[in-house]
Amino acid sequence: MQEIHTTADLIHAAAGDPLIVWAGQGFAPGVRAWYDGSAVAVASPELSKHDRLAVVGPPAAAARLVTAVAAAAGTSYRPFGDEALIRELAERVPGLEFAAAFGWMDTTEIPTGTTTAAWLDGDEGVEALLAEASPSSYAWPGRPGVRRWAAISADDGELLSVAADAWSAPEIGFLAGVTTRPVARGKGLSRQVCGFVTAELVKRHGRAGLMVDRDNAAAIAVYHRLGYTYRGVAAAHF
Repeated sequence: MQEIHTTADLIHAAAGDPLIVWAGQGFAPGVRAWYDGSAVAVASPELSKHDRLAVVGPPAAAARLVTAVAAAAGTSYRPFGDEALIRELAERVPGLEFAAAFGWMDTTEIPTGTTTAAWLDGDEGVEALLAEASPSSYAWPGRPGVRRWAAISADDGELLSVAADAWSAPEIGFLAGVTTRPVARGKGLSRQVCGFVTAELVKRHGRAGLMVDRDNAAAIAVYHRLGYTYRGVAAAHF
């Protein structure tokens, strides 16, 4: 395998695959990437909570590459990519087990519409809202890579719906931590705050991405209306 050292070379090797480019994180500290033929893998530490190994390419070459990268970078990195490929790798790579299937969505569109969402000056109140409404969220205030929060607030200042700019790469912004207080659900607040953050990310990075539970039809429908397209992906672990 050969190591990749620049974002330009990574984009070229992966034919601009948004998942790979996002995992590259602009070659932030600790990020490494390699290729083997037309297979590409990027090891990115603490990316959306986990050490992740984004991978793309033909199964045979990808299996060789994942095996070699695991030896070089360690088995804490969790391979993820298109679901069919990850299932193949779980069959081909010794010690690798299929973990879960989910969705990657991305867009280059700037959503339009009226919203009262705005960036928060800090993150006061976000942790309490997450603890109440979404304790399994990957994005939390203070977690590495979580940069800023947007919110829709009630007249008294109480946070009703939030979303984060988290783990964004220079070329792809990332939406995470989407949460709405239970008593405020059903009013379109998540769509508003996600539309605001998506527009901000696309303006800044040119593209926005997110990950979603594949069984969360309501959330997927909201993201579709905001211009996102769905891609079935999966993860595995050693």
